[in-house]
Amino acid sequence: MAKIKLYQIDAFTDKVFGGNPAAVCVLDNWLDDDLMQRIGSENNLAETAFVAKAGDGYEIRWFTPTVEVDLCGHATLAAAYVLFNYYNHPTDVINLHSHRSGLLRVQRRADTLTLDFPTDVYEVTDTPEVLIKAFGKTPHETYKGKTDYLLIFDSQEDVAGFNPDTNLVNSVEARGVIVSAPGNGVDFVSRFFCPQVGIVEDPVTGSAHTTLTPYWSKKLGKQVMTAKQLSARQGDLTCEYLGARVKIAGKAVTYLTGEIEV
Repeated sequence: MAKIKLYQIDAFTDKVFGGNPAAVCVLDNWLDDDLMQRIGSENNLAETAFVAKAGDGYEIRWFTPTVEVDLCGHATLAAAYVLFNYYNHPTDVINLHSHRSGLLRVQRRADTLTLDFPTDVYEVTDTPEVLIKAFGKTPHETYKGKTDYLLIFDSQEDVAGFNPDTNLVNSVEARGVIVSAPGNGVDFVSRFFCPQVGIVEDPVTGSAHTTLTPYWSKKLGKQVMTAKQLSARQGDLTCEYLGARVKIAGKAVTYLTGEIEV
């Protein structure tokens, strides 16, 4: 039986019980895929991140309770927070490599961590009728990125008020569905529903902002924007559009440290 340190971090927030919780396991050697998926299921959080040392950086993988995913922002932020605060990473930049998403960087400035991620590629598409039925309202724009639909609505109140039929959301071929609108006190707001990967609503979704950031940058004519994800836990992000890359910044706090036996 092996013992593995486990950290649970609330990401994109400066207070416990806010933002999006992620589990982080720092490994000496990679575990079997099946075991990592079982740990992700047992943790029952939106994501469990596994990281292992590789050269002067780390490799990283992410598991929901049901599947491995291509990219996860909040769990990458959480993993970097753990490496900075518990593993004495020697510089203010961590290079993380994903075999699904390539090179990802995280920079520390004071208590803020900034993700450097690839920008999503998205295009205009017709709105699936099933999503109009699921949300009970027709978006005025619909896009499809590499993994998600993006539905644009008129107001923050629209986004905050949705209680979609998740069985219908689950029926579309996508990782999930982002809904977004201009914000009242921030540049834009969003929510993210992804029952397809075992999560009804993700509290704060860094990877969704690889789609949201270029969209709103072009719409608002701004390079740097403030954003809020309007889940029950809520989360705050600062986003910067850099063409092929986006920067997504936020804070993180520790909820628990422990040990699992497998």
